[in-house]
Amino acid sequence: MPQAAAQQDYKKIHDNLVVVDGHNDVIIESILPGLDLSKRLSVGHTDIPRLQEGGVDVQVFAVWSDDKKFKKGAFAHANKQIDALEAMLAKNKDSMALARSTKDIEAIVASGKIAAVIGVEGGNMIESRIANLETLFNRGARYLTLTWNYNLPWASAAAIESSNSKASKGLSEHGKTLIRRMNTLGMLVDLSHAGEQTFYDVLAVSTKPILVSHSNAYALTPHYRNLKDAQLKALKENGGVIGVNFYSQFLDSGYSERVHRLYKKYAGKNAKTKLGITSKYLALPAVLRQQADAPLSSLIAHIDYLVKMVGVDHVAIGSDFDGIESSPQGLEDVSKFPILTKALLAHGYSVADLEKIMGQNFLRVLKENEI
Repeated sequence: MPQAAAQQDYKKIHDNLVVVDGHNDVIIESILPGLDLSKRLSVGHTDIPRLQEGGVDVQVFAVWSDDKKFKKGAFAHANKQIDALEAMLAKNKDSMALARSTKDIEAIVASGKIAAVIGVEGGNMIESRIANLETLFNRGARYLTLTWNYNLPWASAAAIESSNSKASKGLSEHGKTLIRRMNTLGMLVDLSHAGEQTFYDVLAVSTKPILVSHSNAYALTPHYRNLKDAQLKALKENGGVIGVNFYSQFLDSGYSERVHRLYKKYAGKNAKTKLGITSKYLALPAVLRQQADAPLSSLIAHIDYLVKMVGVDHVAIGSDFDGIESSPQGLEDVSKFPILTKALLAHGYSVADLEKIMGQNFLRVLKENEI
């Protein structure tokens, strides 16, 4: 097939897919600060023109707050973010609408608009109260990521479980009660960021398939945010879905070393030794950032591995755009999703496989949680 025809073919295939991105942090990055998403922004990864260009049909908007900053007022902060999202949607009725169910998603996508879904990232925002969980569900939240990077009174986080052997692990009895209430509400339990013991405790309690919205394979990149093989096998038995994360550090074990090396060479005598990996990356000029970014092949390798471990019916997309500073080369923002379709097709995935990975698997697990 001539190159031009092949290029047109993948674009046509992508346009015919229902593309679901299961995790994006643009609320905290751009919407809450008051940026106009109706215009193409020069900052961040996400706006409506780029979502349209990327063929994104369903975007999950993460509601997030830093546990340390919001030891008090996290529930109010969650509601403030949903208010901001609703205000943005009200200004862009012709292009996007809030979906509260898979039936809503079908209708919105059929009308040519982008379906907006709310996901709450961090159980700190319910402040341990079932009533707050119910309020956020009633406002449209359709999954709760149980933890972020800190332990809660009722659930432990991967970041803490992996670094502090003396910290409490798993779900408390109240945590189990919260999981049961999520099941009866029809709210997905999201186990990205959750500690390993919390992961297994949830699977022992939940009567519904679970979501791991934005994580990868630990066997390829041994980071606490990724899932080990035993967890992946348990996920498959549960009927759940894992959404692959685009963050270079979760995709490529060589990322941190490249950033350190490039920063040291670039900064020279002015290098600040105490800077973390994120700060060093952001200090680099764009051309060096691109050299540090994970190759696109690393993302394909994680998808391959996850498909091998859990099957093509259990793998989805959870980019983490606007929550990450580095994404794979060629996937710089939400407008680039067709490049992923092109790469997967070139790698041997069928159109039927792509339909599942790029959207239908997420929609399936969402529907199976609905009541």
